[in-house]
Amino acid sequence: MTNRTISPNLARRVAVASQQLSGPQASSTSETILSTIQNLGCLQIDPINVVARSPLLVLWSRLGAYNVAGLETLLWDDKHLFEYWAHAASIVLTNDFPLHQLRMVNYVTGEAEWEKRYRRWMKKNKSFHQYILEELSQRGPLLHTEMENRIVEPWPSSGWNDNRNMTMMLQFMWMQGEIMVARRFGEGFGLKKQWALAEHHLPEWMDHEPWSQEQVVTEAAQKSLRALGMGTAVHIENHFIRGRYPGLRDVLETLKRDGRIHPIHIHNLPGDWYIHDDTLPLLEQLENGDWQPRTTLLSPFDNLICDRDRTELLFNFYYRSEIYTPKAKRQYGYYVMPILHGEQLIGRVDPQIDRKTKTLHVHAIHAEPDAPQTKVVRDTIRQSIEELAQFLGAKQIAYGETAPEAWQLS
Repeated sequence: MTNRTISPNLARRVAVASQQLSGPQASSTSETILSTIQNLGCLQIDPINVVARSPLLVLWSRLGAYNVAGLETLLWDDKHLFEYWAHAASIVLTNDFPLHQLRMVNYVTGEAEWEKRYRRWMKKNKSFHQYILEELSQRGPLLHTEMENRIVEPWPSSGWNDNRNMTMMLQFMWMQGEIMVARRFGEGFGLKKQWALAEHHLPEWMDHEPWSQEQVVTEAAQKSLRALGMGTAVHIENHFIRGRYPGLRDVLETLKRDGRIHPIHIHNLPGDWYIHDDTLPLLEQLENGDWQPRTTLLSPFDNLICDRDRTELLFNFYYRSEIYTPKAKRQYGYYVMPILHGEQLIGRVDPQIDRKTKTLHVHAIHAEPDAPQTKVVRDTIRQSIEELAQFLGAKQIAYGETAPEAWQLS
């Protein structure tokens, strides 16, 4: 494929379609949940539950009111998925284990000061480490409260993890691939984790010969680019296994030479962009007018917008979470969900679910300066909010007064 130039609008459509956010929604089955995650690569885990846990919302944006039990079956019973670190703590694919294994093998083996500090701490707490391994081996999966805190030297910190010895030890062992989350308890992908030895949880992978660094980067870069639709080297670096693409420029040159990826220019957007060969049929389909837009709401941690700089560049949409911003200084709200309308991010919704009264509160709706202020758009936003309420099990929706005049829903 020779170099070509496309419009930003078409580039956005490729990005949205590659993220499974256009066209008719697939039926909600375990198979479609799995195929969606296969296309995305990972689902970021976040503890905030103002609306629903982020992995659940990311799937809802693509599948509608699916059965959450299907995701849990894929994770805990069928074990097609497991939890590990992608661009953040995430649900990832068991078939992608070799892409994550390299991080497990190399975790805290470097010369950075924090890595040295962690190694020193682990050495002093070797007996505590061994105790956890023996407990899980003999007793099977356990909650952290079912094990004793046999720390020798506490973990010192001025931050959130000060003296959280069991947490830090389990985190270290998880990152090294020694243990895995075997199940979660609590409402909606709860925070209470049951831990198991990795060799018991995913035994068929434990003797897998680790891939070389070049193998991992080659496969992960293609997976990242396919999920993005198109992107620059920086975008690929910041997606999927963020920051774990050593030698990426050389790998991209090899992939380009082999015809697996192709350069593509986006009118008026800077950077050397690429598109994967597998995505070319989608590009041609969209160029021929086969575009089926949707309107939906996105989790603040949705894969489409997890790279904030790329979101601003490609969608002209500046987005930052205000969860940790003092209330008086927030511009849009505590937990703000962007509104995706076709290939445009046209606004934001500030929702909160009251589970006791089964009420979805929509505190505010904000429009972007160039958003279409029409009744048709208002109705699609209303429908998206109603679909979210249905997914959450809300019986009613309470709208606040803050909204553009043309989008007033109260």
